[in-house]
Amino acid sequence: MSLRGQGIIWLAGVLVLPLSLIIPTPSGEAREQFLDSTIALDEENETITLPLFEARSAAGDTVWYIVTEASDRDLAREKGVNWSPKLVNALGSAAVQTVTEQRGLVVFSGTVDFTPEHRLVPNPETGFPPELAEPGSLGDAAYSPLITSGDGVVLNAPQVANGSGLHDKVVAIDLAREEVTLRLTPGLYHGKNILYLSTDASDPTAAALEESTFAPNLNAAPGLASNAADSARAAIVAIVNGETGVDNPERQGLSSALLGEGSPLNITEVHPRNRGRLPIYSPLWDVHPAVWTEQAIAAGERRLLDHHEDVADLVEDGALASGGFGPMNPALGGLRAAGFIVNCPVMSLE
Repeated sequence: MSLRGQGIIWLAGVLVLPLSLIIPTPSGEAREQFLDSTIALDEENETITLPLFEARSAAGDTVWYIVTEASDRDLAREKGVNWSPKLVNALGSAAVQTVTEQRGLVVFSGTVDFTPEHRLVPNPETGFPPELAEPGSLGDAAYSPLITSGDGVVLNAPQVANGSGLHDKVVAIDLAREEVTLRLTPGLYHGKNILYLSTDASDPTAAALEESTFAPNLNAAPGLASNAADSARAAIVAIVNGETGVDNPERQGLSSALLGEGSPLNITEVHPRNRGRLPIYSPLWDVHPAVWTEQAIAAGERRLLDHHEDVADLVEDGALASGGFGPMNPALGGLRAAGFIVNCPVMSLE
């Protein structure tokens, strides 16, 4: 069975990798690489190679998944993944699926259909909003990337492959070596560059934009537009209509990205090792779209924004307006949340 033209085939239940998809050689070390479990981080090509874990679906089919976060600090250190204690706040909601163990393998109650074709057709003039946006993978009614065995610990364990195909972020996969290489996305944090991995989204359009799995159960995680102690989310700002032009140093936004100019350069509020602020990190990004106003555009105020506090100031000054219709986030000057989550673990900061 061919997997969407990637040259990868199943033979006798084994995924065979062509020479063109051999895992790339890392170009250099990140200034701060967060996952100690990382096998290779290629910043030039914006890919990461991670350990791959075999599991089973409830129907007994083989599933492959990765782990990027754990809510327990000791377990996070043991697994070499990000520590995100806020994830426990999602326990008891549909955002966390309960798993069991059978013969040493995790058994997922929910799984993913990777057969749909990812389709994204931008507006030919403005890029965003797209004329068509259909995700390439769909979580079933029980699926969420967040899992627990009932011990009070939550892992972020997105599924990336099964008999139906591969996650759209997969660049290369080697089942024999239990390794997978995934494409990363550049973003911004406090004036610095980050690379993050988009695996799931609770909104179908966001899932199509991010080339991730549509996982509606994620939106049951508490904390919409809030960074309170009982929230499982952390804010991210997506500029909608920033400057465009592939060579424009001020380029940013969803419109620019959909016009094929590069990453939207979203702005995150936290990263996994915020000094003195560790408990507030979460890979569950609470999306807050921001729109430059017509007055700000006419006045030539549009520029690349790389700090969430700058966003807050511009919202308060009226230069940025909310693109969402959810509750107002006081930490972002009253910018409104969109009302959905994207699961985007941060891999490095430079």
